[in-house]
Amino acid sequence: MVDSEKKFLVVDDFATMRKIIRNLLRQLGYAHIDEAEDGVVGLRKMRATKYDMIICDWNMPNMTGIELLREVRADDSLKETPFLMVTAEANKENVIEAVKAGVSNYIVKPFTADTLSGKIDAVLKK
Repeated sequence: MVDSEKKFLVVDDFATMRKIIRNLLRQLGYAHIDEAEDGVVGLRKMRATKYDMIICDWNMPNMTGIELLREVRADDSLKETPFLMVTAEANKENVIEAVKAGVSNYIVKPFTADTLSGKIDAVLKK
C-alpha cells in the first residue's frame, strides 16, 4: 500500500526527465512531488522543506548528484533522508562511490514504473 502523503523531491537538470519521474510517481499513487533543476536548488529546497525521499540524477551542472548526496549526508538535519540516485551509467565505480557516500539505492535509466516502485519500497521499508 502506497503512502500517498510521502513527499518527494526530484532533482534533475532535464525538465523532461523530471516530468517522466513525476508522472511515474503519480502512476504509483504519490501526490506530493517537488522538483529542482540541480543540486544547489535541491539542497536549498531540502533545507526549507522536509522530504520523505530524494530522487536525484548523477550528472548535473552546478552541483552533481554525488556532491548533493555528500552534502545531505553531512547535514545533521538531512542525513537520514532516503536518497535514490538515478544515472545512465551503470559502471561499478559509480555504484561503489555512491554507496560509500551513503546512497539509499541506485536506479539506472531507462527504468519502468515497476522498477522505480521496487526501489522506493526497498528504501522506505528499511
